[in-house]
Amino acid sequence: MNTARVKRLLSEWAKELGFDQLSVGRLDLDKDARKLHLWLEKGFQGTMKYMGNNLDKRANPKRLFPGTLSVISVRMPYRREPLAKDRSILADDTKAFISRYALGRDYHKTVRTRLKKLGKRLESEIGSFGYRVFSDSAPILERGLARNAGLGWIGKNTMLIHPKAGSYFFLGEIFTDLNIPHCNIRIENKCGPCTKCINICPTKAIVGPYQIDARKCISYLTIESKEEIPLELRPLIGNRIFGCDDCQIICPWNKFSKTSRIGDFDSRHNLDNISLIKLFLMDSKEFEKISLGSPIKRISHEQWLRNIAVALGNAKANKDIIQTLGTRSNHNSDLVRKHVNWALSEQKRKLSRGENKKL
Repeated sequence: MNTARVKRLLSEWAKELGFDQLSVGRLDLDKDARKLHLWLEKGFQGTMKYMGNNLDKRANPKRLFPGTLSVISVRMPYRREPLAKDRSILADDTKAFISRYALGRDYHKTVRTRLKKLGKRLESEIGSFGYRVFSDSAPILERGLARNAGLGWIGKNTMLIHPKAGSYFFLGEIFTDLNIPHCNIRIENKCGPCTKCINICPTKAIVGPYQIDARKCISYLTIESKEEIPLELRPLIGNRIFGCDDCQIICPWNKFSKTSRIGDFDSRHNLDNISLIKLFLMDSKEFEKISLGSPIKRISHEQWLRNIAVALGNAKANKDIIQTLGTRSNHNSDLVRKHVNWALSEQKRKLSRGENKKL
């Protein structure tokens, strides 16, 4: 096998499939594994108990896929709209902000499907070989592997950042028994003294450079957690109902982020510019429709209503909002009722103080 030719072909085919970069890196993840252990010891994972599972597999690709000799890492951009649009939605408290990765088709399917095509194409070229594809779909320290392969550096917000592509991209991997030499690409950490991501975090979840307390993170609170959102954090969430992109929006390197060529990531159901009231009034069947085949499918209708209730409570006082919240004040879910009643009290408090005058 001519490994130089294999790497060249893989890179060419990867670009045809919508990936911006493909590289092969070291398997050594010892430092990343130690950081994960310290993170878990601090309890920063919250209710995400699965983060403590299969630690041996996370740290050693050969244990996840026996026979692994090489890990091929790729990145795929997903932004379809300019950053200015994100800022305008965040500034409009009548609109819902949904993390941009979740507006279109479920990225797990898109990335893995294209990686499988890449594997099959290589098979047709060199013959049968062992491989398995991943994209945020197994216990893998993806960012560590991607950094090892030269796809970027891990920034202070813990995102992988590339100096010519920012951080708005998905990662994927092919674990294979092919012995492909490393690409020997190393990208220096270019965060420097910048702390913009730490300063802007609405809930101060970035507790220090390269450290996130998930229990405070809006992405965790609105997606991973099935519990009540802590009272003290609710006003800080604003109109973010599924995830949070603030640390990416502010990152100077994202002025270089590239627009995706893949239509799968186009916004569905107008979710990139939709009113909170409209979303809150959706019943479970309508929610099922808009979340089908989407990352939003990860949460339940209860969590959806919980999140939107908080956002409505954070909006400027509005009688239409109060009326809308009232439609769910006797919801059969205790979780929903508690957040709706909190939002109603917030709206009425603002109204009594005349805080609706800005409308």
